[in-house]
Amino acid sequence: MKRVLPMIAVVATTILALSACSGSAGPSTSVSPAPGDDEKITLTVWSGFADAELDVVNGALDGFHKLHPNITIKSEGSQDDDKISQSIRGGTAPDVAISSNANALGQYCQSGAFQDLAGYIKRDDVDLDQIPKAVQSYTQYDGVRCAMPLLADDYGLYYNKELFAKAGITEPPKTMSELRDVAEKLTEFNPDGSIKVAGFVPTIGFYNNRLDVWAPQFGADWQDEDGKSSLSSSPGWKDLFTWQQEMTDFYGQDKLTAFTAAAGQKYSADNAFQTGQIAMMFDGEFRTGFVETQAPGIDFATAPLPVADDLADTYGGSDIGGNIIGIPKGAKHAGAAWELIKYLTTETAPLVELANGLKNIPTTFDALQSPDLQFTGNLAPFLEIFQNEHSSSLPPTANGGAFLKTASDFAVKWQTGGVSDLDKGLADVDQQITNADSLKP
Repeated sequence: MKRVLPMIAVVATTILALSACSGSAGPSTSVSPAPGDDEKITLTVWSGFADAELDVVNGALDGFHKLHPNITIKSEGSQDDDKISQSIRGGTAPDVAISSNANALGQYCQSGAFQDLAGYIKRDDVDLDQIPKAVQSYTQYDGVRCAMPLLADDYGLYYNKELFAKAGITEPPKTMSELRDVAEKLTEFNPDGSIKVAGFVPTIGFYNNRLDVWAPQFGADWQDEDGKSSLSSSPGWKDLFTWQQEMTDFYGQDKLTAFTAAAGQKYSADNAFQTGQIAMMFDGEFRTGFVETQAPGIDFATAPLPVADDLADTYGGSDIGGNIIGIPKGAKHAGAAWELIKYLTTETAPLVELANGLKNIPTTFDALQSPDLQFTGNLAPFLEIFQNEHSSSLPPTANGGAFLKTASDFAVKWQTGGVSDLDKGLADVDQQITNADSLKP
């Protein structure tokens, strides 16, 4: 489960179109009864999983079928938000939809594309306090809970222990100034001045150097108390971009551009961290599986992400995001769909099974504390990060992740020298986001 930014604009456009077709009265609060034991039903479940990951999900679905042999499950993978939204608009929606894009939650709830689960939750006395607060926040919008969380991602620092030892560094950096100092010590240049080994690549957009991952570490708030975009008023944003520029200046923009252009793809075996060309990087817990299978020779460790120097007491937290699972508008078997969702998201056994198989964080406290959870070694820090009081999630909005796309576009412009006045640039981003919000249905 890995959030992917390039699809945000497509998803936003699709779901906004759906909103226009379905109206914006919000999701239905009706509750369908659970099917009787002798009622034969086939549930259609859509998800974005494929290949080995889909096999893991299907294993958990088989567990539900064993408990409810009258309910057959038809699982279809490689289904993204665009396909989910088109099916809802066309009246061919699945019974259960799993989305890896929690940023779309606000649109799903606001438009009624996903049904309100409040009635089911109240009827079955589901204890939402079993779900960490940061996770609860990205599965509801404006008081409407139209989805439940199904596993989560958080982010940590990956570092090459062999390169650390070679440079005489004994522990990972905890602050951004320490990160810069350590990165400079770890960096090696070729005789022609090009980068041989980068201590840390500060290029926004490279691998998982995303603003949603970086922002919490600088205390950069996306919104103020009134829900307005706050890039120009939250000091953390200026600190973030200033730090990024200072790190870029150490390497040289042209050298960084050449280095990142030659680096392997994010999820390929020749990922630059996995080949030893990058000494440190920010990434999610899922990266552990890639490193261990694609580059078993790399001696690496993980730790919490560094934070701004004046936020040292918040060390240990990170951005949290994850899968959401809901009942689309028009689902034929909503009552049975809820029973499956409740099983996958509140029962410890399937959550642990999914977490172990997908190497993602389980989303209830009981599952986090289960002795069957196999999160040891380099996965262990991610459990602590997930439960840290300073971990947070992106604010859900009716425009989905459109604000993140706008801010990320600005970041690319900034780091390529296209912004001469940072203060004015951040204010302009706020205005763009405000203008986009005014167009929401």
